Amino acid sequence: MKCPFCHEDNDKVIDTRTVEDGTVIRRRRLCQCNRRFTTYERVEATTVRVVKRDQTRVLFDPQKIRQGIERACWKRPITNQQLTDLVAEIAGEIDANYETEVSSREIGRLVMERLRTLDQVAYVRFASVYLEFQDARDFASELQPMLGEQSDDGKGLRA
Repeated sequence: MKCPFCHEDNDKVIDTRTVEDGTVIRRRRLCQCNRRFTTYERVEATTVRVVKRDQTRVLFDPQKIRQGIERACWKRPITNQQLTDLVAEIAGEIDANYETEVSSREIGRLVMERLRTLDQVAYVRFASVYLEFQDARDFASELQPMLGEQSDDGKGLRA
């Protein structure tokens, strides 16, 4: 593995552990230049393609899901581990239920479904981009079911 600092290919592994429910191996490395860096090893088994809105097909990339969720969760009280778990859960569901293709709409639905329970503000942010909100009425119609649930819970609305 080439060092990202000195670009030499002579390092040693100083720590190895599994992460993300055992599906990824994290390795801490020490280069001869005395700099440390981390690498991740994961199985590249996905051959699922995403069918985008314009009917083009691209390889499924969980990192793209993470980027979208990170944007939606910006400045929200959500930990990095929660994001990692959320992406792993969605990627796992896609791997389990789709052999060759999945639509981008289905991926968006899966993300929205999970964000709604994790953080309602992040959910609305994601929905506004994913559902292509045009004006305040679009926001209001998406918020209405959530506001109804809050009043049913007895929590009500903040003044």
